[in-house]
Amino acid sequence: MTRKTIAELKSLFHTDKVDDTLIQSLQKDDRKGVQQLIRTYRKRQIRQEELKEMFQEMCIFEKQGYAQGFQFIAGVDEAGRGPLAGPVVAAAVILPHNFELLGLNDSKQLSESKRNTYFAYIKEHAISYGIGIVNNEVIDKINIFNATKLAMTKAIHSLSPTADYVLIDAVKLDNPGFNQEVITKGDEKSVSIAAASILAKVTRDKLMQKIHFEYPYYDFSSNMGYGTKNHLYALEKHGLTPYHRKSFTPVKNVL
Repeated sequence: MTRKTIAELKSLFHTDKVDDTLIQSLQKDDRKGVQQLIRTYRKRQIRQEELKEMFQEMCIFEKQGYAQGFQFIAGVDEAGRGPLAGPVVAAAVILPHNFELLGLNDSKQLSESKRNTYFAYIKEHAISYGIGIVNNEVIDKINIFNATKLAMTKAIHSLSPTADYVLIDAVKLDNPGFNQEVITKGDEKSVSIAAASILAKVTRDKLMQKIHFEYPYYDFSSNMGYGTKNHLYALEKHGLTPYHRKSFTPVKNVL
């Protein structure tokens, strides 16, 4: 039997067209490139098992909710509490029971490209998702904490079907009219909240990128409204935009 070339084997490994029989036969192959392919393949398998285990651990709160008889469990998270400019955005998402997205995590732990990929996947496979946006003018009127709760409430109320159980990252809503569970660092512990964190983060980033074209001096497409050195310099030099939060201290100082 003719030995496959390294290039042919790479193609098989890349497309996962390998099985235990092939691996066993390749272990006898003395080519360094073949042995490296086997090591890389095994590392990838181990990583996949780790991701599966992590994903199952992040399904615990959802499984507990299903065990209590709830059907439509929503995860809720926000993005944009800390920036000096732009809105605060919340997302709520109901995932199907059999949802799986290995590698799903708090949006801050993911690269921009991975967030964008997951964003599209979550929207496509979710039972329902909702977005709540509260602009900087409302933030200045009712403060950022209340604005965050308002954005979350908007996101939840835009779900269809309606959620019968809601998992929220760190924020307790007042008299919500539905069952809620507040989870500290929920975006690291619940797949539903992690999914919501991605929807909220990507949605807000896209909004800030649009604002950037109106006011490029502030570099909103990079800092997303956070008080970076360049942003603060631009604030001092060019003054406020209509999107700045006047109730936040660095902006107050300019005023």
